[in-house]
Amino acid sequence: MHKQISSTSNSLIKELVQLKDKSRLRKKTNSFLIEGAREISLAVLGNYEIKTLLVDFSIFNKIAFNNLVETIKTNIDIIEISNDVYQKIAMRTTTEGIVAVAKSKDLSLSNIKFKNSNPLILVAEAPEKPGNIGALLRTVDAAGIDAVFIANPKTDMYNPNIIRSSVGCLFTTNIATGSTSEIIKFLKDKNIEMYGAALTASVEYQTINFTNPSAIIVGTEATGLTDEWLNNTTQNIIIPMRGAIDSMNVSVSAAIILFEAVRQRLA
Repeated sequence: MHKQISSTSNSLIKELVQLKDKSRLRKKTNSFLIEGAREISLAVLGNYEIKTLLVDFSIFNKIAFNNLVETIKTNIDIIEISNDVYQKIAMRTTTEGIVAVAKSKDLSLSNIKFKNSNPLILVAEAPEKPGNIGALLRTVDAAGIDAVFIANPKTDMYNPNIIRSSVGCLFTTNIATGSTSEIIKFLKDKNIEMYGAALTASVEYQTINFTNPSAIIVGTEATGLTDEWLNNTTQNIIIPMRGAIDSMNVSVSAAIILFEAVRQRLA
């Protein structure tokens, strides 16, 4: 071990607690915490730079730890921590026993690169709940689509609740954030059709041909899409409701439409 920390009043541990809790510090330091071996492994797979590993060997297996370290190609600081320290910096009630400090990526639209010339994209406008963002990222991963854009995000993407609810899909997804105006301009410049999930002037989603470059845009359950989107979409689309209510969770709605688009493209 490079180092051992057993005191919760250690200055580094205090800083990591701040990093967990404060978006402003994450942005200032370009750093964030990742909790759990699976999530850390996915971050490595997604070419995130791991700077430090903190491990509680009363919980985490030493052989599994050594195997994880071998997958990390850069030099890292390794710190063995006491269970008290681990409980201080961890978020979950289920114990993982391992936390990483990683370097954040620039999620600007200018850094987006598509693997093919016929992309399928999900755009989520102003999602408020980290759990919904995480669920959207899992949906995007499951459908294997090209990218997800978060328009006017309400929190930074390295919020621990987003990482947790996405089960690490944040790291393996082609993702960008920007204002609604920036994303509309990006999509228009790339000649990508825009299909907004909205009640006004809409057609049923399964009637649309999604086999061309397409972006599916979803808004919040409370307010839906803003006028800026509604005024720029190629066509608004709706999922026909068979019951008494007129809306579903945003990640469920996105999944239904995305998997129809994927089905068309594989047909």
